[in-house]
Amino acid sequence: MSTATEGATPGFLVWRLSMKWRVAVDRAVGPLGLTHAQYALMASLYGMSRSGQQPSQRQLADHTGLEALYVSKLARALETAGLVARTRDPNDPRAMRLSLTEQGRDVTRRAIKVVQGLLDQMLEPLGGQSSPRTRQFMHELAILLDAPLDPHIENNEEQT
Repeated sequence: MSTATEGATPGFLVWRLSMKWRVAVDRAVGPLGLTHAQYALMASLYGMSRSGQQPSQRQLADHTGLEALYVSKLARALETAGLVARTRDPNDPRAMRLSLTEQGRDVTRRAIKVVQGLLDQMLEPLGGQSSPRTRQFMHELAILLDAPLDPHIENNEEQT
């Protein structure tokens, strides 16, 4: 463990790992004309479309954990770049459905390959992507992601 993480709180370690990952992905996908957030949106859209979905901006926001307004802003920028198509939902005129353009699919496939290389590097100390330690790590992360967070509830408060 590095001296920067000795005695660190779990929150600090989560912050450091998330920042390390965000910066690495930003640098890796930058040459493809993407940011980390744009990559997250496009890779999620790619995966969802491969399973037959054409998600709304709201569904994509829920899937990625990004704010709906931010997804809308990202989608508009990606549409302008020719990577994403936005179409009105015929069943809900307020909703926009998203899909990757052919160019968007191409860029996304290349970006996924690059990010998979980063993931291999990050998980190597745990034995690689398919190791038992990595599977356990993923299980622990899923538990934390499923835990509700409410900034207005303190640990010591009685919940009614």
